[in-house]
Amino acid sequence: MATDSTIEIYCPACQWEPDGGAHWQCRCGHVWNTFETGGTCPQCHYRWAVTTCPPRPGGCGVTSPHIDWYHGLEALVEELVEASLPVPASVAAQPV
Repeated sequence: MATDSTIEIYCPACQWEPDGGAHWQCRCGHVWNTFETGGTCPQCHYRWAVTTCPPRPGGCGVTSPHIDWYHGLEALVEELVEASLPVPASVAAQPV
């Protein structure tokens, strides 16, 4: 199964990779690393659908859907779907 190590996080516009810093500010004023919480402010719990690439630490300033920052999810989703599909009774009942 795909693991967190196969998922990369970077800006879909410029490929800037977050450095772990608190570069995002919520409308409530809280500043944090949005990728530690999947885009949800830990103070007011507002969930951001978009994320802006911060220009100050080297990004481009483009705003993109938050989910688009996660690269490698396709393989993980495919594996999860396959794992959740029921095995037909005719296949499951066959002797090995």
